[in-house]
Amino acid sequence: MVGLVLISHSDTLATGLRDMVVQVAGTDVAVGIAGGTDDGRLGTSAPRISAALRSALAGSPEGVIVLLDLGSAALSLELALEDLDPADRDRVRVSEGPLVEGAVLAAVQASVGASLAEVEAAAAAAATLAKIPKA
Repeated sequence: MVGLVLISHSDTLATGLRDMVVQVAGTDVAVGIAGGTDDGRLGTSAPRISAALRSALAGSPEGVIVLLDLGSAALSLELALEDLDPADRDRVRVSEGPLVEGAVLAAVQASVGASLAEVEAAAAAAATLAKIPKA
């Protein structure tokens, strides 16, 4: 099974998105979240991301897809990845897909037992998803 790690500058956004993903995919998909800073402000925290990665990896033998909201979260993610064992790092894929749409599409694929590559592709494909179909 593939898990997800959702990283946002906002704890509220990360928590709400986790709730959305669980409603879509059920509780079989491990979802780790890291949002905000330790003092409740907007931002990201490498230790919070490390904890989210470890939690999701523990319940996801095939690996995890990471989605993040803003580019600066990638810096904290890089630090968190350095904190993982190399074997665990090899099971982490960082998606270029948008956070919300990518998380939902990835969760659907993960919930039906898709491979790490398939879940990663679903998350990335969300970048080109039309929100309003053209007539």
